[in-house]
Amino acid sequence: MATELSNNLLGVLDKLAGGIHPGFRPAHAHGVMYSGTFTPTSEAATLTNAPHATRPSTPITVRFSISSGNPAGAENDPKGSSPQGMAVRFHLAEHEHTDIVAHSHNGFAARTGEEFLQFLTAVAASSVPDAPTPPPIEAFLASHPAAKAFATADKPIPQSFATQNFFAITAFKFTNAAGASQFGRFRLVPAAGKHVLTPEEAAKKPTNFLSAEFSQRLTKAPVEFQILVQLSQPGDDVTDATKVWPEDRKQLTFGTLTITERSDELDPELRKIIFDPIPRVPGIDTAGDPLTEVRSDIYLLSGRRRRANGTV
Repeated sequence: MATELSNNLLGVLDKLAGGIHPGFRPAHAHGVMYSGTFTPTSEAATLTNAPHATRPSTPITVRFSISSGNPAGAENDPKGSSPQGMAVRFHLAEHEHTDIVAHSHNGFAARTGEEFLQFLTAVAASSVPDAPTPPPIEAFLASHPAAKAFATADKPIPQSFATQNFFAITAFKFTNAAGASQFGRFRLVPAAGKHVLTPEEAAKKPTNFLSAEFSQRLTKAPVEFQILVQLSQPGDDVTDATKVWPEDRKQLTFGTLTITERSDELDPELRKIIFDPIPRVPGIDTAGDPLTEVRSDIYLLSGRRRRANGTV
């Protein structure tokens, strides 16, 4: 059931997107979908007894997107492209699935849904023609260092969706068949390595260059991503998405995503997909981060609205 908070968040996302765009997501509206296969490593089963970690392979649907809530957003736009999004659906059985929802920045702007609403409200109030001086976002960032770090971090546009790193925002509790549990965060790392554009290079690209390049790349060979799980150590906060863990933390190799072909986004089943930040499978649970439930609520609320209009 949608809460007042999730409804308010959806409303301000709509405002930032220039209004409601029927049939499209309120954020990351401009996206493309692909299909492929996930193959787990032997290490995956030592971490969790989740179905896709213990099977030889699982079919997947992958959606790449840019951050803008405007479906006509340009992929080379320095304000609306980054952070890019990558969502993966693991098709476990009919009406059974689990997802990873990630973006291309390691970290997030807010600790809670309420704080995220304050952040977005300040951004919206600062984006109108008659915005006060100084804009409200300046005061918010001055009193919220994590949001300031997120807002001011360099977020370059990649050469390709296939050359961008992606990070799931919140941590999860992984439990294996023996009942042993560890906390960790998913990250998706391209086999082609990370390669980005300078602002000058991005400005010269066509507005749909990321989508076109990726589809063209697939005509030559599949695109692979490694799914890693960065494991926490004692003292790491597993309930705060604004806290980035040190890079010296162990990273377990969970498996390989092999993306093979562009999907038909008009397919009725694909049009129904509502990605869910909560895994909802045995062996992977939320770590208690308050953002997880809020994000899931917004995805469901906006997804049901989108389904009513029948587009992706």
